[in-house]
Amino acid sequence: MKNLNIRKLILVFCFMAMGGMTTLLQAQSGANKGYQLTVQLNAYQGQTLYLAYHFGKIKALADSTQVQADGKAVFKGANPLTGGIYIVVSPKKEFLFEMLVDREQWFTVSADTAQLSRLKFTGSTDNTDFQAYTDFVQSRGKAINGLQQQLSGVKTAADSASIQQKMTSLNGEIQQYRTDFIRKNPDAFLSTLFAALQEPVVPPAAQHPKGVYDQTYAYHYFKDHYWDGINLYDERLLRTPFFESRVEKYFRNLVSPEPDSIKKEIDWFLLMSRSNREMYKFLLTQFVQKYINPEYMGQDAVFVHLFEKYINEKPDVDWFTAQYRKYMTDRAYSLMANLIGNPAWDLNMTDSTGKLSPLYEVKAPYVVVCFWDPTCGHCKEMVPKLDSMYQAKWKKQGIKIYGVMTEGGKDNWLKFIRENKLKDWVHVYQTEQQRTAEQQSGQPGYRQLYDVYQTPVLYLLDDQKRIIAKKLTYEQMDQLITVKQQQKPANQ
Repeated sequence: MKNLNIRKLILVFCFMAMGGMTTLLQAQSGANKGYQLTVQLNAYQGQTLYLAYHFGKIKALADSTQVQADGKAVFKGANPLTGGIYIVVSPKKEFLFEMLVDREQWFTVSADTAQLSRLKFTGSTDNTDFQAYTDFVQSRGKAINGLQQQLSGVKTAADSASIQQKMTSLNGEIQQYRTDFIRKNPDAFLSTLFAALQEPVVPPAAQHPKGVYDQTYAYHYFKDHYWDGINLYDERLLRTPFFESRVEKYFRNLVSPEPDSIKKEIDWFLLMSRSNREMYKFLLTQFVQKYINPEYMGQDAVFVHLFEKYINEKPDVDWFTAQYRKYMTDRAYSLMANLIGNPAWDLNMTDSTGKLSPLYEVKAPYVVVCFWDPTCGHCKEMVPKLDSMYQAKWKKQGIKIYGVMTEGGKDNWLKFIRENKLKDWVHVYQTEQQRTAEQQSGQPGYRQLYDVYQTPVLYLLDDQKRIIAKKLTYEQMDQLITVKQQQKPANQ
């Protein structure tokens, strides 16, 4: 399958037909296998016409064919197309129009060149209903646009309120159209799409507990009903422009960002979609890509959960390339060693005087572990600022800094320490002999154990060397330490 890069036009799917070209899809009566979509155009003779479909946020190529001298172009195949929203695309990669493809895959649609919005379908109930809805939305949309223009010129609050009420009423008619259609045609593909577009309507305040608006109740009601009428095993939803965004919105706005909450929600999604391989594949891949390098600290635990429960040694998860599977495996084993709340691995390294100085021998209420490189530009800027924070504030609080040189050479390291007067740190590095012994024993290195593949990297450990935070800035680290100290009982 090839991805179709369509940049000429960006379509926001709202079930409103596009304008521009004459088209005719001719049905072949009596056919019950495969698909055959015959497009009659008044342009593009001798050029290539494309049939694409939505797949989340991308557009994918389903078929292509040449437009004949008489303007006819035939898309056909021995196997039926997977249901979804398909797009006829011009040789210039412009969207011409959308159509619904489901059980009926031999159908006709005709239009006038100047009024592509007036498509007329024959032999496709889904598209006939789609066109009727489009006509309805266009009429209401025209009225709403007129009211919006009036709104800009009103002078009184009463007139403004009257216009707003009319606009709300027209939008309500569109929502009611969808609701009525779903009730009358529960098995129609268009009903599936309408359900995926609608969001829950929170009951009025009078119906909340105690008869007054309750924000917590409203939140839970909206969340609990967010997926009403939507089947997560329905593969056709993948071939729409709004399903992926709906999933993203759910996790962004309605799921608590704590790893345990996210894991619980993901487990539900994957359980509900398990009966359809393509939906399961899509969701699992989306979750992996989101949490393998998460936006927020601590959410890497979600990826570890995904790897252990759904990927590692699972023969049915066979769509990842060997290279990406290795990357996931290496990433998972690296993250397993440094999850928030886990004990940090001991670092048995050599200090700047040549003596062993293990991490676990550093006694302090908090230890900031700083992995840095004296030749790294970012480190050169950050490390002196980190030391200023330490000298001005943290040192008085008994906090220690355990600084680990990752690269740059011992001479550069000692020179930087001396020139920037990095006093009272525990400065350590790994000697060649230590690195060789580690490799020969088969033990993982500190880079894997602490997920250090760039510098600088900061970790915050408590007095028991448990990981409190990682990969924060020194300013964020200071804010977190302040919060943690305020939370401690007064006698500690």
